[in-house]
Amino acid sequence: MIIAVDGPAASGKGTIARALARHFGLPHLDTGLLYRAVGLNLLQTGGDPESEFSALRACDISQIDFDDPELKSEIVGGLASRISGYPAVRNALLERQRGFAGQPGGAVLDGRDIGTVIAPDADAKLFVTASAEVRARRRFEELKRMNLNVHFEDVLADIHARDDRDMHRAAAPLQQAEDAVLIDTSNLGVEAAIQAAIEAVEARL
Repeated sequence: MIIAVDGPAASGKGTIARALARHFGLPHLDTGLLYRAVGLNLLQTGGDPESEFSALRACDISQIDFDDPELKSEIVGGLASRISGYPAVRNALLERQRGFAGQPGGAVLDGRDIGTVIAPDADAKLFVTASAEVRARRRFEELKRMNLNVHFEDVLADIHARDDRDMHRAAAPLQQAEDAVLIDTSNLGVEAAIQAAIEAVEARL
């Protein structure tokens, strides 16, 4: 069983995907972490994010510690959003994601193009979203808990910029798959959003 969870930044898709993985006893992959790992590698090696070749070289992420809190930083998130538009970078990470999805027993993957590109034949597809203001508030609160000095207006501007890049890039733009169930978490608490997702998946199965 393959479950695809797509959506924009800070929509709650990661929380929902992890909960689905626990509920159905499946392994989970946050594909955004792969792009963040490339962004962090690029940052640490002094690569140029404006160069597709430089970003491609940074796709060797074997030395990256996926527990490194720097992966969650806004700087790395911004880099990940920028380099994810490069077709060469997406191709470099494509088979890794498809291999995870195709493992025996299935998996849960969340990202921007799971239901449309990585696993178009997924058994269940969800598209998780929320208003930009709600998503910015969530990200702002998350960053404050990390003791980072941030301003809400800057976080909101970053959310808008990421949405624009993700939806209008030439390679695998963010879009809802035709057969995906839409879950708007703008006015849902965490538990309610998770329950809605579980019910949507069970209905598909």
